[in-house]
Amino acid sequence: MMDDRFCKRLQLLALVLTSLPLPSSCSDMSFFNRNRAGGQPRAKRSPEPSGTLGRKNSTGSEPPSPGGHFSGPKPLYLSRPFSDAALVKGNFKTIVMQPKYVDPNEWVAVNIFDFYTNLNEFYGCLTECCTQQSCPTMSAGPTLNYVWIQDRKKVTLSAPTYIDSVMSTVQNLLDDENVFPTKDSKPFDEATFHRTVHDVYIQLLRVFAHLYHAHYTHILHLRAEPHFNSLFAHFLAFGAQYHLFDERDIRGEPNAPVGVGLLWERWRSVGILEG
Repeated sequence: MMDDRFCKRLQLLALVLTSLPLPSSCSDMSFFNRNRAGGQPRAKRSPEPSGTLGRKNSTGSEPPSPGGHFSGPKPLYLSRPFSDAALVKGNFKTIVMQPKYVDPNEWVAVNIFDFYTNLNEFYGCLTECCTQQSCPTMSAGPTLNYVWIQDRKKVTLSAPTYIDSVMSTVQNLLDDENVFPTKDSKPFDEATFHRTVHDVYIQLLRVFAHLYHAHYTHILHLRAEPHFNSLFAHFLAFGAQYHLFDERDIRGEPNAPVGVGLLWERWRSVGILEG
C-alpha cells in the first residue's frame, strides 16, 4: 500500500507535470528522494565547500555603485522576440491555482520541489559557462551582486559557489521530514513553514536573476528560451499567488535594480502575469 501523503503528492506533481505517469504501487519512501534522478544526492558543481553557509543568513547584496540604472544596450531577455518566447500562451493564473480539496501546504511543497528540480536541471546545462573566472560574483544586474551574510559578515562568493550553496541547502530542506513531511501522520509546521518556503523562494529567484543577467545568450544558443521563460513566468505567478516573495525582491533598489525586474513588469503589462 502506498503512503497516503506520498500518493497525494504524486497526484499533485502530475497536475504540475502532466506527462508524469502514476505508478501502480511503490514502497514507503520519501517523495522528494524518489523523484530525484537516480535517487542520488545532488553533486556539487563548485570546487569550494558550501555546507557552512546557512539559509537564513544568505540575504545580503553588495553596496550598489552610483547610477544604478540600466545603461548600454538593452539585455536580450528584454528584447523581442526573446522576451515573448514561451511554451505557455496566455495568463498563468489557472496553472497556479490550488486544486479543490488539496491542502495548501501540500500544493506549495510540490511546486517548490518542481521549481527546484527544473531550475537545477537548467543550471546543470550552463555550468561550463558559469565558472569561478567568468562569474566571480553573484551578479543579477548592472550594479547588483548578491552576497551571503554569515555571522553578521558579508561574504562575497562566485556565482557557481553561491548557486551550489543555494541548491545544496534547498535539497537538504526538501529531504528534511521536519520541514517537508511525507507522512500523513506528521503535519507541516504552521509556525515555520511559510517562512522557510519564502526564504527558499528568494534564493531560487536570485539564481534565476543571475542566469538571465549573465547567461541568457547561452540559453539562446541552446534554443531553450521558450522553456526558461515559461518556467520563470510560472515561478513568478506561483510566488505572487501565494505571497512567497515581495515586490522589492524582484524590483531591487532604485540604485541597484534586479535585471529581471523589468521582465516581470513587461509580462505584467501584457497580461502574462497578474498586474
